[in-house]
Amino acid sequence: MAKRKRTRVATLERVPVSDPPVRPGLIGPRRRVPRQIGRPPYARTGEPGPPVSSMVRSPSEVEAMRRAGQVAAEVLLLAGRLVVPGVTTDRIDAEVHEEIVRRGAYPSPLNYRGYPKSVCTSVNEVICHGIPDSRALADGDIVNIDVTVYLDGVHGDTSVTFEVGEVDEHSRLLVRETREAMYLGIGAVRNGVPVHAIGRAIETHARAHHLGVVREFIGHGVGTEFHSGLQIPHYFDRRHTTLLETGMSFTIEPMLTLGTAELYLWDDQWTAVTADQRRSAQFEHTLLCADDGAEILTRTPRGEGAAEVYARN
Repeated sequence: MAKRKRTRVATLERVPVSDPPVRPGLIGPRRRVPRQIGRPPYARTGEPGPPVSSMVRSPSEVEAMRRAGQVAAEVLLLAGRLVVPGVTTDRIDAEVHEEIVRRGAYPSPLNYRGYPKSVCTSVNEVICHGIPDSRALADGDIVNIDVTVYLDGVHGDTSVTFEVGEVDEHSRLLVRETREAMYLGIGAVRNGVPVHAIGRAIETHARAHHLGVVREFIGHGVGTEFHSGLQIPHYFDRRHTTLLETGMSFTIEPMLTLGTAELYLWDDQWTAVTADQRRSAQFEHTLLCADDGAEILTRTPRGEGAAEVYARN
């Protein structure tokens, strides 16, 4: 789940709008979590409070984050198998919820600032934080599924944009290059590098492919808190001079668009949609900064991630 940052964004006009546009469906009741499963502090009240944790993880926290990241990766792989025409996003939420709690973890989005579901499902022009509902996926859609789990006191956060059946060439390019932009951002990570190096790598790639870069939502520190104080913009701004340190944990999760990067929120105050109704894609990994690079925490013990397993040319 991305961290929101309010800034001005650029406008691009390229391809036809989604037709028909995505509209809200019926939202089912909140799903229950077994009592014995550990919960984050906001699970009851919905309010996480201001970030107070260190941006650098302790050795024990790193080990816990590897476990949480592996569970998140495994659940996202399962979610990918559900992505077929005709399945509702609420069904995806149900299956993801059950898989998370079966593994003894808590679905981090559930009741975070009142969010009503256990996963985010963002279809076509929905940029992020789409709420699972009764809408069925259709052939030619794209859908981002954003899975975060809370396990052993820490969070693991990952997402992939999946293609539903056969998609058009513009959507295929968008998905492919957003995935590549994420990996270019990851490639910029190492000890002593300023945060803006990540945004430079991502925005340079996006502009080369005439894609918009969403600025209102950014990557974030993650660990004992769902969102810590560390901010990771996906665009270049030399004022973002925070230096990455070995042991920092955070997400990189670029959101790129086929048209404008400007957006508006639905009345639910969660669902962010492109202002011109052109499509958007997002990919996300949780990372640990090392001396000479980044360790991707949201992969399975075999080193697999949904971004690679479900990749199409």
